[in-house]
Amino acid sequence: MWRFDAGRICLDLVATEPAGGVPGTCEQLDGPARLAQWLADARLVPPGTVLAPLDDSWVTRFHELRFAVSCLMDAQLGGPEAEGALERVNSLASGAPPGPRAVRGADGDLMRTLSAAPDCAGLLAVVARDAVDLLTDPVARAALRRCQGEACRRLYLDTSRGGRRRWCSGEVCGNRERVARHRRRTMSAPDARGPGKPEACGPGKPEACGPEKEIPPGVE
Repeated sequence: MWRFDAGRICLDLVATEPAGGVPGTCEQLDGPARLAQWLADARLVPPGTVLAPLDDSWVTRFHELRFAVSCLMDAQLGGPEAEGALERVNSLASGAPPGPRAVRGADGDLMRTLSAAPDCAGLLAVVARDAVDLLTDPVARAALRRCQGEACRRLYLDTSRGGRRRWCSGEVCGNRERVARHRRRTMSAPDARGPGKPEACGPGKPEACGPEKEIPPGVE
C-alpha cells in the first residue's frame, strides 16, 4: 500500500512508481480505480467524491506528471535533469485547482467539499504546484533526501533536528537495516572457543549444545 509520509504530496506521488518504493514493488497506479483511491487517500478530493470522468487518460497524465517530478527531484540531488521535465511541471501547475468550500454536514459540523466537480487538469495542478513550491523554497529544497535503505529509492523531506534522518521511515527501512546489521554482526562474530574450552556442539556431543536462541525482530 502507498504511504503519505514523505512530507509533500508531490513526493508521495513519486513514491507510487515502482522505482519509488521497496524492491519488488509494481506499478501502484495501474488503473482508474487505483488512481481514484489514491486521490481520495491523499485528500486531494474529499471522501465520497464521485470522479465519474476518471478514465485511463487520467492515469496516463498522472504518470507523466509523476515522471517529470521524479526527474526534477533527481536533478536536485545531483542527477541529470530530463529534458522538458521543468516545462511539463510548470505547464500543469498553471491549471486552476478545484476550489474548496466549507459546508455543514448532517451533524452540524463543518466539512470540506469542492465548489465544482474536479477535473483531471485541476487535480494535476495541485500536485504540480506543490512540486514548484518545494523546488523554489530554499529551506524545503535543502531538506530533500533519498532513503538510504537497501534498494529503497523513496524521497522525503528531512525535518529532523540536525538533518540526520537516513530513512524514509524508521519503522520500515530503518528497522529493516537494524535487523540486517544485527545479523551481519552475528554472522561475522569470531569463534568463541579458545584453549581449554569445550568442543563445539555437534553429533555425539549434545552436552556442548546450548538452547537455541531466537533473534527478536527490531533488535538494534
